[in-house]
Amino acid sequence: MSLNNRQNNPLSSMLQNILGGGGQQKGPPTGPPFPNGGGGPPGPPPKFTPNQSPSSLQASPNAGTYAVDPGALRPCVGKYVYIWLKGGYSFWAWLTFVGRRSVAGYRWTGYRWVYFGIDRRQIVSFVCY
Repeated sequence: MSLNNRQNNPLSSMLQNILGGGGQQKGPPTGPPFPNGGGGPPGPPPKFTPNQSPSSLQASPNAGTYAVDPGALRPCVGKYVYIWLKGGYSFWAWLTFVGRRSVAGYRWTGYRWVYFGIDRRQIVSFVCY
């Protein structure tokens, strides 16, 4: 697949919107994105990929669906957190904000941090260190 086809691929575009770092951003934002936003990560994330534990899934009020409680994510602000999303995507992150409906911070691309924000309902599970 050529580069132009990948850029026009709806799935690629969706992932860039979900995870951030669509190629235009040259680095992290210059200031905190939210009034209570924290700083960026101190360095690269741990060099391992944690195993996803089924016990980290939390049932939502809607039977058959899962959601992550924002209260469970708040202690991960300012820490390394590994996040698994719907669709099987996963990555290291450094959270700076956890709200009722969304989370934001920096995600590791494999060689640098890029700013991202995501709907909390897209998160299947997570573990923070």
